[in-house]
Amino acid sequence: MAQNESSGWHGTTIIGVRKGGQVVIAGDGQVSLGPTVIKGSARKVRRLSPGGYDVVCGFAGSTADAFTLLERLEAKLEATPGQLQRASVELAKDWRTDKYLQKLEAMLIVTDGTELYVITGAGDVLEPEHGIAAIGSGGNYALAAARALIDGPEDAETIACKAMAIAAEICVYTNGNLTVETISG
Repeated sequence: MAQNESSGWHGTTIIGVRKGGQVVIAGDGQVSLGPTVIKGSARKVRRLSPGGYDVVCGFAGSTADAFTLLERLEAKLEATPGQLQRASVELAKDWRTDKYLQKLEAMLIVTDGTELYVITGAGDVLEPEHGIAAIGSGGNYALAAARALIDGPEDAETIACKAMAIAAEICVYTNGNLTVETISG
């Protein structure tokens, strides 16, 4: 399942791939302002460890908005240790109903190595089909590439990296400078 921003802003590509007991989230490093590349080495994939419970998150969209959401997610995870789905649903509810949060323009892919979700500002917590989720400007390209590779012999990290390379060749808002985080379930 891929989600693209609908408000006219562009930024990045994030992919999550689950295969063989592992989940990999990979993201490119490009930061764009309109048609200009501002930075090529941003880290848009992060590991959170509230209370010793590891969660990997990738974000697309406004960086400040995404950091606000990551802080909120971390607080939800601290309140519901080991319950990624519940924390994600609570974040999505707040995001949809809070007048301040409603203005945030970002999306998240989150995983604890077992569960994999896309969280949107529309109040969605979506579990992807085929163990693949992609967001951002190049999300559909990365998703299509990963879907083509998922039944082959490659592991989750190889699939994610190959899919991101294909997205970077097609999407002008995506580069090949990757941050990759792997987590086991």
